[in-house]
Amino acid sequence: MAYPSSHTALGSVKLRPSLYAVKIDRSTGARMLSQIVRPMVHTQIRLLAGSAAPRSTLVNLLSQWLGFLGVRARVTHLEPDTNRIYVSFCVEKPEACDPHDWQHILGKLQRTPGMPTAAPFEPTPTQQSQLHRLLAHMIQAGQGEGPIPWENLRPQLMALGFDEATLAGIRSHLSSPQPLEAVLAELDPDVAALALARAVGIAMLDRRINPSEDSALTALLQAMGRSNSGD
Repeated sequence: MAYPSSHTALGSVKLRPSLYAVKIDRSTGARMLSQIVRPMVHTQIRLLAGSAAPRSTLVNLLSQWLGFLGVRARVTHLEPDTNRIYVSFCVEKPEACDPHDWQHILGKLQRTPGMPTAAPFEPTPTQQSQLHRLLAHMIQAGQGEGPIPWENLRPQLMALGFDEATLAGIRSHLSSPQPLEAVLAELDPDVAALALARAVGIAMLDRRINPSEDSALTALLQAMGRSNSGD
């Protein structure tokens, strides 16, 4: 992955069959998001089944899935039933939404009864550091040996929904890189499941996945698979 200051045109890309089994080219560019996300969602569902903290993990997964559509959302209520899961969201105004339209929507919805809210998942400082280290490695895998143009990269990461604390953590770990094996060895399984969507988002910033990114994502999936098999 490179980090240009402008958008990069789609090219012909083959992702490793063992990872996503999808081919992206100009004719399928419009379906790229679905082709990338659906296999990832399937993988995360399997990871969720083996998670030690399924509720908080699912809350974060749902928010990340909506984030791929450009919608910032926070789960405020989650209740399982016999064969369903009832979920409520708090949705922010999308960046592409006209302010007048948004206010018009809010005005129409103000008569809707309120719902009880649940506290959002807050990772521990250790979990945050693990996440930042992994995302920093994904950035390094995309950049290669050259210097990382942080001023160009930062707005792209912000567009993915990363807050200032996450950006600062990623930048800090970029200055002291560690081998992927060391990063994965200390990675909490639940953090790994939550990190997958963000790692794919970073790899796809330029609409391409290079061999280093492919290898890193494959290693992440394998590490999570080993963690779940031991549950």
